[in-house]
Amino acid sequence: MLDVTFYGVRGSTPCSCDGTRGFGGNTSCVLIEAPDTEPIILDCGTGLRYLGCALDADSGVQPFRGTALVTHLHWDHVQGLPFFLPILKPGSKMRMVGPKQEGSSLQVEVESFIRPPLFPVDLEVLPGALEFVEMSAGSFDLGQVTVSVGDVPHVGATNGYRIDLGDASVAYLSDHQQPASGQDVPESVLQLCRDVDILIHDAQYGDDEFEAKRTWGHSTARYAAEVAMQSGAKRLVLFHHDPLHDDVWVQGAVDRTQKLVGDGLEVIGAREGLTLRSDG
Repeated sequence: MLDVTFYGVRGSTPCSCDGTRGFGGNTSCVLIEAPDTEPIILDCGTGLRYLGCALDADSGVQPFRGTALVTHLHWDHVQGLPFFLPILKPGSKMRMVGPKQEGSSLQVEVESFIRPPLFPVDLEVLPGALEFVEMSAGSFDLGQVTVSVGDVPHVGATNGYRIDLGDASVAYLSDHQQPASGQDVPESVLQLCRDVDILIHDAQYGDDEFEAKRTWGHSTARYAAEVAMQSGAKRLVLFHHDPLHDDVWVQGAVDRTQKLVGDGLEVIGAREGLTLRSDG
């Protein structure tokens, strides 16, 4: 059994207004919970602050232990990190897994933006500890689950992740460059998504927007559906909503995609506070 809770569902930049209140305005952050397994966090966008508050309230004075699976280092996927309450607690430790950085390292790049003048203090000042693990392919075990890592086309090195526990499975592809054809799905992506119970997939652009931004690293809901159908996914969660898209727009995209795929695939719009369960 895997429980999936959304704390941040936006792409690019956080947005807060009446028009985005329904689906939420924080950037990418998802919590995976499994029996006898430390918390698994998918991306560290601004939603991480709210997740940290929830975890801190549950744990009290106990130090935090967990793993963050970071897809890439674009600002909307890491800017919540220094505001994560559990890592501000002495004795806490979080492992951060992310893609290999050409000519640099994951640790060096994270330290480069958590330091003056971009941030008031250096990363090393935070009371908790971060362990950095670079990985762009392969698999490893966390508690009772298996995590698979694969390359996803985007702008710069980007990972996709799959979490398996028995027959339960979740795939997370937050940022995915849709090909010009709109139908060709890379083998690395299909491997991550094959017969997955829940597929969380980039759906930032409408079809008309993609025409103007076809090299900006993202997908349409139509292509997300293509990935889901080619891979045999059971549920598709449209994710990484554009900050310009209000609740009405996002719900319309969900409805159009559901009509497109028919009854064989359930389509859901990622919404802050939503919890989904994968039982396999």
